Amino acid sequence: MKRDPRTAWSMPWDAPLVPEFPITFRNVEVLTLSYRTKLDAVRSLLPPPLEATTDWVLIHIYNMNDVEWLGSYGECNVMVGAKLGNKGAGGYSPYLFLNSDVGLAHGREVHGQPKKFADARIEVCKDLLVGTVERNGIDIITGTMAYKQRRGSLEELKKKTFDFSMNLNYKVIPHIEGTSAIRQITSRALTDVKVHECWEGECTVDLRPNAQAPIYKLPVVEMGLGYYWRADFTLVKGKVLHDYLHKTSGKKEK
Repeated sequence: MKRDPRTAWSMPWDAPLVPEFPITFRNVEVLTLSYRTKLDAVRSLLPPPLEATTDWVLIHIYNMNDVEWLGSYGECNVMVGAKLGNKGAGGYSPYLFLNSDVGLAHGREVHGQPKKFADARIEVCKDLLVGTVERNGIDIITGTMAYKQRRGSLEELKKKTFDFSMNLNYKVIPHIEGTSAIRQITSRALTDVKVHECWEGECTVDLRPNAQAPIYKLPVVEMGLGYYWRADFTLVKGKVLHDYLHKTSGKKEK
C-alpha cells in the first residue's frame, strides 16, 4: 500500500505503528476488581479541574485475545470516579499497564492515557480466577475471585461505583523545544459493546509498592465484588473536554 508522509496517521510514515479509528476488540476476557479507598487519595491523583465522585476504585485486568492491528496481549486499567463539571463523568485512569508496544504508543499518543509496560494476565487456577500485573519483577497487583459461581450484571456494578465505560484522561504532549504542545482532559467511550457472559463474586485485592507503578497510593480500605466477563467492543474517536492551553493559544475550549 502506498503511503503519503503528509497525511500519515503514525510513524514511521511508510509502516505506521498505531491504527486509525475504529478498532475492534473481540473475545476480551476481563476481571474487574472493586474496592473502597480513601477519598483524599483519589483527590490527590486528579488533575484539576477534575473532581472525585466516589471512593470506589476499579481495576480491570484484560486478556485481549483478538484485537485489530495489536493481536493478543494483556492490559490493566486502574480507574477512579471523576467528573468535569457538567461536561462529563466517568472513570479517570491514573495508572494503565500493558505488554504491547502498539497499544502503549496508541494510548499515550492519541488518548493521553498514562500507559506503561507491564505483564497483565488472567488465569484459571482450578476453581479460582487470578488476575496478576507484574512490573520490574514485582507483582504490583494480585486479584482473585471464585470461578463462575454467580451470574452478575455490569449495569449493577456501574450503579454501585461509577460509569467506567466513559474513560477520562489527562493528555500531555510536549514540543521538541520543551514547551507544551498538548495539555488536555480527554474522554473516550466504547461502542458496540456485546457482553457474552458476566459473573460476580467476592474478590480480593493485594497491592505491592513499586515506585514506578505506585498503585499503593490508592490503598485498599474495604474490598467489594469482582466481575469476570467476556465481551466484544469497538474503540472510536474521543473528545477534548478541557484544553489547558486555549487561553494562550487563542483556541476555544472544546
